[in-house]
Amino acid sequence: MFFGVQVTAVYYDLEGQVEDCHCQVGTVDKVNNLKLYPLLERLVQHSYFKFYPVNLVKPCPFWADDSRCALPDCSVAECKETELPEALRGKSRTVDKNKSAHRSINNVKDDIDCQKYSQKNDVLGQIDSTLTDQDKRAFKGWQRHDDSEDNFCDIDDEYATDVMYVNLLLNPERFTGYSGKSAHRVWRTIYNENCFTPAKSYKDIAVSGFTQGLCLEKRAFFRIVSGMHASINIHLSAKYLLPDTIPTYVSGKNALHWGPNVREFQNRFSAESTNGEGPLRLKNLYFAYLVVLRAITKAAPYWEKANFYTGNSGEDETVKQLILDIVSIAKSNCNGTFDETELFTGDTKKSLELKREFRDHFKNISKIMDCVGCDKCRLWGKIQVRGIGTALKILFSVKNEALNNVDKFHLRRAEIISLFNTLSRFSSSIKEIHNFKELLRHFFKPETTCARKLYDNWCTYATLFVLKYLGFPIDRNGFRANA
Repeated sequence: MFFGVQVTAVYYDLEGQVEDCHCQVGTVDKVNNLKLYPLLERLVQHSYFKFYPVNLVKPCPFWADDSRCALPDCSVAECKETELPEALRGKSRTVDKNKSAHRSINNVKDDIDCQKYSQKNDVLGQIDSTLTDQDKRAFKGWQRHDDSEDNFCDIDDEYATDVMYVNLLLNPERFTGYSGKSAHRVWRTIYNENCFTPAKSYKDIAVSGFTQGLCLEKRAFFRIVSGMHASINIHLSAKYLLPDTIPTYVSGKNALHWGPNVREFQNRFSAESTNGEGPLRLKNLYFAYLVVLRAITKAAPYWEKANFYTGNSGEDETVKQLILDIVSIAKSNCNGTFDETELFTGDTKKSLELKREFRDHFKNISKIMDCVGCDKCRLWGKIQVRGIGTALKILFSVKNEALNNVDKFHLRRAEIISLFNTLSRFSSSIKEIHNFKELLRHFFKPETTCARKLYDNWCTYATLFVLKYLGFPIDRNGFRANA
């Protein structure tokens, strides 16, 4: 125990083969952290991938809208009609502001976990919908370009009257304070009703023996969903709202900052706090990562011919080259790690029925995303579910020869944005696992030098606090002798 954090070695033992894949955890770590992660981080910074069309006011189709998060500013700060680019608007939009407001403040008193953050951290779930004039001008050219191409994939929300464009860089995936009954209800419904299991509760689902006896297809489905869930929880732990440091307190300020919450990560993933399930959840993240990466490499012929149009030819070429580099590295280091041809084989009739069931279940999960009570959580949930859905479409609904023919295969802009942002999220999560390992190994062990330095710093801060209490002039830089 060190500063209230129980340290375990479970994360050092995350190794071996990724189940149902032909790849080792160590290989994924090495290739991702050193090669793919830096490229993906650069890729999603570009204009093509940072603007995303999303409908955040679509009602939940499964239950009454009665358990929204208590965060007052969890709803989207919708752009005014006159601020939206003409080409993106199409028809006049009639977003009902009351819908969004109602979603965020309804039943505040009933959700204690949400109420916990409703006063102190009231902007955590808020969407920043700022668009610059340059962004709006660029959208016009993008829309003309997209409209000139034949579209075969019907994407929900993109042309709905309630759609809005969101700058993803202004709305990162991180802790929002959204939890409690609403969040648990969403995940319970996903697991209990859509993961091919008769488990009594979603807490029973991830036990070590759960996937035993299931066919490969159903195991893959569960691991993809579980992997996405793990990725979300890793980002919430890695970008947590923490109380500021003692020097800030000494200077008379009470501030918060974003940083890694090791205790939260431990609670969600250590074997001790999860009855042995935590490491399995992390392994499922690796599986989901490899599935999405395989879809992107399979679509290599499509990326070679694709035009990632934004109106800036230099940036468009940079984006394309980054994607080709990602595909090249993946093929050289991770090729064959997930083999989609092993799924939906055998009896043709049974295979087609299983694939239909697989598809229907995943479609159902995409609809459940409209029941998420925090807009920022809903945004990233919809992106990642659509990204996985696009990956599954490439793997199981498209023949290899069609990838070379734009008349037989086409991806909408929103699908491409979702696909690569999802891979980027999973890649970042794997990198964050490494970061948490380092924190646990080098920082939270009393015998380490870092721990000793932390102790010394606490002594220094305590001294400064006493000096300030006694009336000595103290600021953020410490003691000022000549005040």
